[in-house]
Order: sequence, then C-alpha cells, then structure tokens
Amino acid sequence: MLQAIVIGALCCWRLTHLFNAEDGPGDILVRLRRRAGNGFFGSLLDCFYCLSLWIAAPFAWFLADAWRERGLVWLSISAGACLLERATNRTVPVPYFEEEDHELLRERTSGGGREGGAA
Repeated sequence: MLQAIVIGALCCWRLTHLFNAEDGPGDILVRLRRRAGNGFFGSLLDCFYCLSLWIAAPFAWFLADAWRERGLVWLSISAGACLLERATNRTVPVPYFEEEDHELLRERTSGGGREGGAA
C-alpha cells in the first residue's frame, strides 16, 4: 500500500503542477486558467494545495477499498504532493515586515516602561 501511495503522490504532484503552474502545449492550460476567471474554479487552479486535494481524490478512490482508508489515502496523497511542491519550488517567499511606527501604538518612555505607569 505504501508503494501505491508514493506513486499516487507523484502522479498527483505531476497533474497538480501541470494545471497550476505550466503553460501546456500551445498554451492550452494558460487559456484554461484565464477562462476559469476569478470564481471557484479560477481560485482552485491558483492554489496548488487546494487543487492537490481535488486531484488526489480519484487516486484515493481507486487505491483504497474502505471509506476510512480512502480518507486517509486521499490526505496522504495530497500531503505527498504538497511536500514535493515545497521541495521543488524554486520561488523564494517574500518576507513580511511590519513597520514599527504606527499612530495607534504607544511611544516608549525613556525608562523602558509604559507611559504613566510603574514599570
């Protein structure tokens, strides 16, 4: 069963990456994503993690017999695809910095404590 889950995860990653990030022959997948727009299917094609859940479902259906087993295999295949995506994704996430100065924050006093109170 483990071998089937690993193969399922590889297949799931391949299909998810194809629909999510690749142009396809003749830019057919680019046109598919544009046509999907901003609705449910457009959002689905934009999110690798969401799309991997949907693509993993048929693999789990065919690889497992019982309902409980199908649920576990479904999540395992999607998780394997997500791990592969993180391992192979070359884009660097943009760091998030929040400005320290904000009009709603209190200013520090010279003693390091809060204004008007004992530290």
